Amino acid sequence: MPLLPYALARPFLFGLDPETAHELTLGSLARLQGTPFRLAFSNGFMADPVELAGLQFPNRVGLAAGLDKNARCIDALGAMGFGFVEVGTVTPRAQPGNPKPRMFRLPEANALINRLGFNNEGLDAFVANVQRSHFRSGGRLLGLNIGKNAATPIEDATSDYLTCLDGVYPHADYVTVNISSPNTKNLRALQSDEALDALLAAIASRREELGRRHGRRVPVFVKIAPDLDEAQVDVIAATLRRHGMDGVVATNTTIARDKVQGLPHAQEAGGLSGSPLLEPSNRVIAQLRAALGSGYPIIGVGGVLSARDALSKLNAGADVVQIYTGLIYRGPALVDEIARAFRTAAAAARPARG
Repeated sequence: MPLLPYALARPFLFGLDPETAHELTLGSLARLQGTPFRLAFSNGFMADPVELAGLQFPNRVGLAAGLDKNARCIDALGAMGFGFVEVGTVTPRAQPGNPKPRMFRLPEANALINRLGFNNEGLDAFVANVQRSHFRSGGRLLGLNIGKNAATPIEDATSDYLTCLDGVYPHADYVTVNISSPNTKNLRALQSDEALDALLAAIASRREELGRRHGRRVPVFVKIAPDLDEAQVDVIAATLRRHGMDGVVATNTTIARDKVQGLPHAQEAGGLSGSPLLEPSNRVIAQLRAALGSGYPIIGVGGVLSARDALSKLNAGADVVQIYTGLIYRGPALVDEIARAFRTAAAAARPARG
């Protein structure tokens, strides 16, 4: 367990503006990783391996993209006990994101709203940070999440995704194509039938070229929104299979506000995450599992603030889970709590030896 209980740090952090607290935390993690002070936030590692998309996931608890957009803190975050860490979203060129304020807490609902807008330092800085990290050398997995610049017209989005894929491919255990953030204008239009078909066709073709060039095939996942109906989920599932995508990340944040009506900041524009996202995310996961059948990799994310929440993702059809907002509300101990619950559940499911 961490030497510094998160319960001591949280009141101070929650007394700050959310984005100020976020940047202060990331800056501290970046400075302390690789030093003895990392024990302040480190957990022991709970092994619970599972094979997915041709990869051996050391355990089934991962960090979702969005927390560490610039890949500054990979080793520090890995020290919290994650079996896999996903960083980004990165875009080809640096961009500031949307105007501030753009992050809001809804503590009564264990929720956040953000409209950051893919603020990041660009592909070159991102890759340099990835190369400096040591997380992968310990056998754990690193996912790199890619997107488009806000200034790139939606009809030219494929070019941005291919640029990012070229840059991250040699350094990733898997790549996630983010087409579901609500905070970049028109981005979610890429989930529509023809746009998704064209984008994934281009990505599949480029991935084959990169596989030959680098002598390794890197799995590609696609991250989708929770605000989809069953017919849309079915079309996405069919398109993923048609173009040989290796898995799906379900889901991103939601634009729905029905579960937080009346709360301060509830009507702020942006994506809602945290507890109100659990049910919508699980609904999409279950629909994907029904459409994709058994064996197709699904990473479940959205609304996980306890081991019980995480287990509900597996019950809905996910193979592994990711957390983000839960880490902000619960701290690093949540990673260990979930990993232990997963290992206990896996042990209980194994047939007894006669």
